[in-house]
Amino acid sequence: MRVMAQMGMVMNLDKCIGCHTCSVTCKQAWTNRSGVEYAWFNNVETRPGQGYPRRWEDQERWDGGWVRTSSGRLELRSGGRTKRMLRIFSNPTLPGLSDYYEPWTYDYDVLLSAPAQADTPVARPKSLITGEPMAIRWSANWDDDLGGAPEHAPSDPVLQKIGEQVRLSFEQAFMYYLPRICEHCLNPSCVAACPSGAMYKRAEDGIVLVDQDGCRGWRMCVSGCPYKKVYFNHKTGKAEKCTFCYPRVEAGQPTVCAETCVGRLRYIGLFLYDADRVLEAASVEDPRDLLEAQRSVILDPEDPAVIAGARAAGIAEDWIEAARHSPVYALTNRYRIALPLRPEWRTMPMVWYIPPLSPVVDAVAGSGFDGEDRATLFAAIGALRIPVEYLAEQFSAGDPAPVEHSLRVLAAMRSHMRRLNLGEPDGDAEAEAASVGFTPRALEDLFRLLAIAKYEDRYVIPAAHVELAASLDEAACSLDFEGGPGMGGYGTFGQPPSTPISVESFHLTRQRAAAERYADLPEVRGAVARAPEAGGEPSERKGGAR
Repeated sequence: MRVMAQMGMVMNLDKCIGCHTCSVTCKQAWTNRSGVEYAWFNNVETRPGQGYPRRWEDQERWDGGWVRTSSGRLELRSGGRTKRMLRIFSNPTLPGLSDYYEPWTYDYDVLLSAPAQADTPVARPKSLITGEPMAIRWSANWDDDLGGAPEHAPSDPVLQKIGEQVRLSFEQAFMYYLPRICEHCLNPSCVAACPSGAMYKRAEDGIVLVDQDGCRGWRMCVSGCPYKKVYFNHKTGKAEKCTFCYPRVEAGQPTVCAETCVGRLRYIGLFLYDADRVLEAASVEDPRDLLEAQRSVILDPEDPAVIAGARAAGIAEDWIEAARHSPVYALTNRYRIALPLRPEWRTMPMVWYIPPLSPVVDAVAGSGFDGEDRATLFAAIGALRIPVEYLAEQFSAGDPAPVEHSLRVLAAMRSHMRRLNLGEPDGDAEAEAASVGFTPRALEDLFRLLAIAKYEDRYVIPAAHVELAASLDEAACSLDFEGGPGMGGYGTFGQPPSTPISVESFHLTRQRAAAERYADLPEVRGAVARAPEAGGEPSERKGGAR
């Protein structure tokens, strides 16, 4: 057993309202530069729908992820090393700009400079790529709130797989929002596909990153990622992706998308896992067994043998303690209600989802029955086969049993808590809780975690240790400061040059806004004053590693 640590995230889809706050704040923090105008490291999709990029789930078209050969070995769906090398200068499986969308702005100067006239001036859309006028035909959020609509549902790859009859029935069943970031997989196909080795998985916390200096722009990682969460910066010629906001995580802070989430649906914590069993788990024959195989790789942080193994591997005590209190471990392995996205691609994703119960509740309530009654909900979950089948295609390789278990636990929790809050007779609370494998106290603990968890309960993030790496430099949060690896210059419409982004406090943000250049920032001046050349010691930033 080789114990390693992995940062993970769980999203409760029951609480996502589709406001896109997470997308906008991530966009501002990480992709507000020339060359990645089209890139959304975090996006929120309406399901059913085509998603972003268009039909990203159709691996028959995109050749992403892993496949199991007849001999039981894993190989990239895009082919072995020889096949990929032969087409390294012409990769035919890349999404085009039409699959993402052509980003645009508006010619606002017309509104400001137009003379007085009888007609109202119009700010027409202009491409952020070419600067020319354009017609808007597609965008990252084009399916918003149109789940199941006849214009979009027929193009959903999951609905096409399930069948026409299911699609027509499903149209009236429900829709839900699906926030997506990089999965930071245990078995990442993007890392395996990279010819230059620039894509790598950090040993200390499992975050998958791109070495901007080592990237040669082959874009095999874009093809290899089945989730299509690697993007190509056409300005710098480098690949870029979600970084799990590692400068924040190193300081013990949650990611920007989690910090700003209006619905408080995101949970971040630490997993301990057995690195020696990852390949074995990803190689199981039946795709429906992949979920349990992945859960078996994740280790119980309360197990004395696991704790001893973690110590032997050099994992710090506060990290082990954080793993013991990790909300993501509780939701994935203890309550077993969180499920991975598309496990059949064998990448072993580490961003998990709690399937939405609200559509079932709404369907029951709309039929005139009590939408919170446990018995009624249980019957509805079994009867509404089409939604469960759709969810199963996304979260359990088509097996409805794990999805039904998640929904039944959520239904039992709602019913139990309603009786407590309304002072209704408990009845046989023990038997009802036991029907989903828990005690009433466990359901109450689950309710606290899902409904009223405090900030420190939702985000259990141990800070990085300075003895493990260099001290944390806040400037690493931006790729586009002077001399930085993502330096791309000005945008087509003269966007101001980026400065290193502060994510720590209002005061630092205000100081940055007032400073005319990076060297004028107070913390930079202090670091220069303490530099060895000036007779002082190098400054040590708080909290971690870079």
